[in-house]
Amino acid sequence: MGIALPPRKLNHTQIIKVAELLKTIGHPVRLEIMEILETQEPLCVSEIQQRLETPVEQSLLSHHLIKMKDKGVLSCEKDGMHMRYRLQDRSILHIFDCMESCNMVK
Repeated sequence: MGIALPPRKLNHTQIIKVAELLKTIGHPVRLEIMEILETQEPLCVSEIQQRLETPVEQSLLSHHLIKMKDKGVLSCEKDGMHMRYRLQDRSILHIFDCMESCNMVK
């Protein structure tokens, strides 16, 4: 007889959405972007680039930002010649709390 598992909190459709979201943010630069935008919103590419601890070329940073925007993690607004990025839904930042309490990252 197997061990009884607690009921799943997410349905199959939600699990697929979570997997897509984790694929979108599952890169060190993208996680760092989220941390930067937690306190300094909205920012343009060059402002984000200046705050990154990891040196990243602006073209690569733009690629990350566009991917995150296309997947709904970020939103952006035109400000003159610049695009300014912000978190679409700040509740995504709870992932950092989860990871900080996870024994696998200690």
